[in-house]
Amino acid sequence: MSETVLELKNAAIYQRESLILSEVDVHINKGDFVYLIGKTGTGKSSFMKTLYGDLPLQEGEGSIVDYNLRTLKEKDIPFLRRKLGVVFQDFKLLNDRTIRGNLEFVLKATGWKDKKGMDSKIDEVLDKVGMKTKAFKFPYQLSGGEQQRVAIARALLNDPELILADEPTGNLDPQTSVEVMEVLQDINKNGNTILMATHDYALLLKYPSKTLKCDGQKVFEVVQKKQTT
Repeated sequence: MSETVLELKNAAIYQRESLILSEVDVHINKGDFVYLIGKTGTGKSSFMKTLYGDLPLQEGEGSIVDYNLRTLKEKDIPFLRRKLGVVFQDFKLLNDRTIRGNLEFVLKATGWKDKKGMDSKIDEVLDKVGMKTKAFKFPYQLSGGEQQRVAIARALLNDPELILADEPTGNLDPQTSVEVMEVLQDINKNGNTILMATHDYALLLKYPSKTLKCDGQKVFEVVQKKQTT
């Protein structure tokens, strides 16, 4: 297993015929925590969608968790997504089943059969995000922050090599955002690689890390200014 989890070289990202980002060069190693920032409409979501196979990579080179994004076939996408954990802004939990039911649904959909194995995996990921006692609840009985923790637990189910978090604090108040961020930081310290799209600059100051910015159809690394006290 290479140390490189994600690499794009001279890649161009399109949404249908429109060029969204060009000459993209990005390198993420195992264990990194990387922010992707930029104003709304600068291509953060298109960038993320390209990484999990929602948009095809039409130009340049790209590899993610040992999959070649240029030659990625439709039938490979579910397998690629098993190696990725994707966390969305709007949680995407199923309201007709409990938290445990939500996680079980994902495990079954990704080929798990053993009930005991599934139960212990669910307990393990809920424990990691501090939600073990809420497994019997339905998503609508939880606060936004709790729902996002569950969404992070769901992303961890198949031990992903890379977690793509697309504005995971976008719908949360500042205090809850910090709590969710703490969960992501802990997961990162345990060795999970995370790429997080965000426009929450307060979080960047509080938890500085490598930062990529989308602007003017380009993606470039920005060096964060240290806060002067």
